[in-house]
Amino acid sequence: MEVFAESGYPVLFEHVRRLIGMGGDKLLPRVAAVNGKSDEGKRLGKRQGEIFRARFLPSLRPFPGVRDLLERMRADGLTLVIATSAQKEDMRQLLEQAGVADLIEEHASASDAKESKPDPDIVQAAVELSGHGAEECVMVGDTPYDVEAATAAGVPIVALRSGGWDDAGLRGAVVIYADAADLLAQYASSPFGNLAAR
Repeated sequence: MEVFAESGYPVLFEHVRRLIGMGGDKLLPRVAAVNGKSDEGKRLGKRQGEIFRARFLPSLRPFPGVRDLLERMRADGLTLVIATSAQKEDMRQLLEQAGVADLIEEHASASDAKESKPDPDIVQAAVELSGHGAEECVMVGDTPYDVEAATAAGVPIVALRSGGWDDAGLRGAVVIYADAADLLAQYASSPFGNLAAR
């Protein structure tokens, strides 16, 4: 929000909040009528990254159960790949801040895709990095844009409500859990438990 305020764009938090998880190049036209790929869009994106890294990244904490969930997946022999609309620099720092960088084997970020979420490009890049077919993968996401991207890529998706969305907003996911800890508690009966059993 700071980048809009300092640049003179009258954007409401409530409008931006419902678009979190969408690539910034797609968010900008919807909230500020700025083409995300224009010079102004690139300037706003660059400034947003500077503000995020300086003011917000150092205080971010992972949701409870995230590391335990990923450790369980790794112990079951699953390949863990990140698919994010974030830039590589931000993605690396986010994984470090969450304390899970050592558990992730591959990374697909904004630089690996022509189009950002909700287009499927980043998910398709992650599938390719995994070395498996889309039907052999399962994605975890917490926004409708994750669900839309995964579905378009042919990847089943498990959704978490921890992104602030209710079940109606996450429609299309094969199953919905409250958060990472809830998924871990029900892991054996989840799609991941089924993958591990193969």
